[in-house]
Amino acid sequence: MTTLEKFPHLYLLIPRKIEFEGARFERSSFCLLICETREEDFLIFPSVFSRRLRCFREQTEFFYEITLPGCACVDIFKEHSCLHLRPFLYCAAFVGINIGTDVSNLPSAVDIVAILRAQQITHVRLFDADARMLNALSNTGIEVMVSVTNEEVLGIGESPSTAAAWINKNVVAFVPSTNITAVAVGSEVLTSIPHAAPILVPAMSNLYKALVASNLNYQVKVSTPHSMDIIPRPFPPSTAAFNTTFNSTIFQILQFLKNTKSFYMLNAYPYYEYVKSNGIFPLEYALFQPLSSVKQIVDPNTLFHYNSMFDALVDATYNSIAGLNFSGIPIVVTETGWPSFGGANEPDATPQNAETYNNNLIRRVSNDSGPPSQPTVPINTYIYELFNEDKRPGPISERNWGVLFTNGTSVYDLSLSDSDILGANSSTVFCIARQGADESSLRDGINWACGQGQANCAAIQQGQPCFVPDTLQNHASYAYNNYYQRMRSFGGTCDFGGSATLTNVDPSYGSCRFTGSSNSTGGLFPPPALGPVGPSSGSSRNVVLHFGTIVAVTATLFMLDVKLRNFS
Repeated sequence: MTTLEKFPHLYLLIPRKIEFEGARFERSSFCLLICETREEDFLIFPSVFSRRLRCFREQTEFFYEITLPGCACVDIFKEHSCLHLRPFLYCAAFVGINIGTDVSNLPSAVDIVAILRAQQITHVRLFDADARMLNALSNTGIEVMVSVTNEEVLGIGESPSTAAAWINKNVVAFVPSTNITAVAVGSEVLTSIPHAAPILVPAMSNLYKALVASNLNYQVKVSTPHSMDIIPRPFPPSTAAFNTTFNSTIFQILQFLKNTKSFYMLNAYPYYEYVKSNGIFPLEYALFQPLSSVKQIVDPNTLFHYNSMFDALVDATYNSIAGLNFSGIPIVVTETGWPSFGGANEPDATPQNAETYNNNLIRRVSNDSGPPSQPTVPINTYIYELFNEDKRPGPISERNWGVLFTNGTSVYDLSLSDSDILGANSSTVFCIARQGADESSLRDGINWACGQGQANCAAIQQGQPCFVPDTLQNHASYAYNNYYQRMRSFGGTCDFGGSATLTNVDPSYGSCRFTGSSNSTGGLFPPPALGPVGPSSGSSRNVVLHFGTIVAVTATLFMLDVKLRNFS
């Protein structure tokens, strides 16, 4: 009998050493099983119970951390044996999203979280520590980065008690139900409020000490986001260096990050670098598009080929860090993106370029590699941003970085087609509304499905689990799927006048559950059959907006020599 036959659940294995790094696994919200073996100690979790999967790096080794709902899995652990094998750990990078709030018709916190869950977004960065958002994010498993505003930095840097009060109010009060994993101290402090530079490291230190006092310093990391402006000449990356004006402060920041095993937060915008270059760099380079042989970008000192400006900016930062004699500090890109609209003097801010950049960014991050100088260190990244912030001052482009409208519909098509997608090899299919379908077709489809089609549409009524987000796209997806699952075996199809499409990505979120069906044909699309007919939407797109990452470890059990031992 093979291991997979004996253990039908997918298991993730983690070296036990993580338990001893601090209180990370000592809280009552974590459920552990320690398997004593001759070679290693492991913590083994059936992934079906996991609420959160976070990959983090300790020097040259990679580890997984999984948060489980209480200890509901203990009985299952007692029924199974422990797996005995050498560590095989694979870290996948994630793509998260920034949530700005300078929006005229900002949805409620509950509605925003419903949109996040509907889009399967797993990591978010807040520009403050809004209590309504943190409450709404509780019990979702979404990893949250909260922020100290620039206005708060001075007081926190000057007073440890103010820092402790901030941590107690904005972190301690919400964990572990809200999955807060990082505190961003200010935003581009060195370049936006340089007079506060001397107080920045004390602010970070005071916050960290408050986390230590609350036994949260292993779970919640402290760092501060930096603009690329502190690196005056990022090209070529090998000669990049920090602005010497900030060297003393940056050295202290890097020492803090190294000592606390935190990461460097980088705001990297190829859009701005491309615009500033005045044609020196081709647009394709900024958009992750292939370059012709005559346009190749090569660092003359290292001979590294840079296929994208994004990689070059990250490498310029790694080299700047190395210039101050630091290493082993990973970079997380806390902001990047591309505006979808701009003024007359912003010709490159277009929906097409924004769609190209962000889709290619997601594919780039999802390949789990680093830039040329750090090829084994993935680049975790947050896209800027969820909604267009129409209240922001400045040029028109400043108000057009969002990937979604406030009603939950997409500004442009965004796909994780090259990433690991939950259920990608599953035989379960779902019928959902097609991205880009017009409202008339969706409304007709809902009316048909819930009426003549006899779908059960109770769950999308107000006050029911699938009502929020209150959008035609969401309601149509639920109604279409309910009809399809009920009627597929009788010839019903997923068409609805061209406004529907099939997917094997489970669209369920929170308490809103979509019924699945087994695809007996073995492919994603079943043979044509009779089904509801409505007005055509004219849309030919078949894209599912999906953020986050799923780590596939099933192959481990085939690749490695696995032995089983029973433990009483």
